Amino acid sequence: MMKNLAKRLISGSVSGLSHTSIGRYLSQQMVDAAMSQQSVVQYGAHRMTFAVPNWLNHYRVTTFATKEPETLEWIESIPLGAVVWDVGANVGLYSVFAAKARDCRVYAFEPSVFNLELLARNVFANSLHGRVTLVPIALTDEMAVSSFKLTSTAWGGALSTFGQGFDQHGATLREIFEYRTVGMSMSDAMSILSIPAPAYLKIDVDGIEHFILRGGTSVLEKVESVLIEINDNFLAQSEESARRLGEAGLVLWRKCDLGVPGQYNQWWVRRPPTPAVATSRAANMQVDR
Repeated sequence: MMKNLAKRLISGSVSGLSHTSIGRYLSQQMVDAAMSQQSVVQYGAHRMTFAVPNWLNHYRVTTFATKEPETLEWIESIPLGAVVWDVGANVGLYSVFAAKARDCRVYAFEPSVFNLELLARNVFANSLHGRVTLVPIALTDEMAVSSFKLTSTAWGGALSTFGQGFDQHGATLREIFEYRTVGMSMSDAMSILSIPAPAYLKIDVDGIEHFILRGGTSVLEKVESVLIEINDNFLAQSEESARRLGEAGLVLWRKCDLGVPGQYNQWWVRRPPTPAVATSRAANMQVDR
């Protein structure tokens, strides 16, 4: 109730300001001030700067080391200079870390117009515009023009989908905003856009992971490791994803609980680490938080 009241008061104030030139100037200054806010993350020896224009991005930054530690561990396992695809890059926290910590050539796939500005700002703020390439195209199983549906228009928002009507659980997506855009398969991205094949592939798109794998046989045949978010309870997603990754010669090495029923980060590898290395990284296949 208090949040709704605050929203109404702010909305009314902004609406009132928009009727005068000085009001419009003040409104613009507030927006610019919000977008210029930055926060620094120190993770090990790596110092990174991120835009924090709202509470959501502040949360993403403050939980950088704790929200998905297995993602950071996966990135730290990547050889120096490798090609990485970050599919569903959002505002680029992991793209920046991969480029900064491992000197990777990162291709950050992010179709949300609300996240792209922050993604670009974060890449630039860390002087990584020579290492990180933004690809503002949705990945799916084939070349198509379709609707990109979002459940939030906030900077840094997630839970969106391209060309389908379900969410990460397989339930009906409750979108509040959508627009039509172009999507393509991973194989298309290589052949049409001449993007180099990834040695390391991260996929987190909240529902259509299996569609992306379906359109990327030529990519999966070359990749060394995949980190992918899968919901075990969404059988169409989990079963097809496991089959396609297995057919590509990859094996499931670790499965990390994301704190949502059935939701895991799955770490697939072409060659499992030696027992000594595996023991040092994880005592079990499943990591609970």
